[in-house]
Amino acid sequence: MIAMDKYATSAFVAGMLLCLMMGADVARAQTQKPAAGIVAAKLKVSHVDPDGAEKLIKAKKVVVLDVRQAQEYQAGHIPGAKNIDFLKEDFEKRLGELDKNQTYLVHCASGGRSTRSLTVFNRAGFKSIVHLDGGMRAWEKAGKDVQK
Repeated sequence: MIAMDKYATSAFVAGMLLCLMMGADVARAQTQKPAAGIVAAKLKVSHVDPDGAEKLIKAKKVVVLDVRQAQEYQAGHIPGAKNIDFLKEDFEKRLGELDKNQTYLVHCASGGRSTRSLTVFNRAGFKSIVHLDGGMRAWEKAGKDVQK
């Protein structure tokens, strides 16, 4: 029984030391500046449904950015939307041509690509993105205007 207590105590101490070491690494990572060329996280992301997106568009508070492929965009898009294909190699370069201080309403077909694109927006130095949850499918399902 004593040997078992020693084993349990040793395992507990080892576990606590591991936790302390991991905590120190996390704390160190949070206080370090990003490496050269990496932008610190400054991007503010908010999420809206189609009704919320429509209000922002009508109030001219956002620029609509459709990150779907060109053929998806041509089949139907939110009126006035700009199209920059997230899957193309030049996506980040094309984002660099946009005003980073403008607020963009970003969407794709259902939310997957647009969610993944947020990392690129952050890295590119954008300040504010509004994500259309559910993407173009949710927009159409809600009966909102579609331009072809």
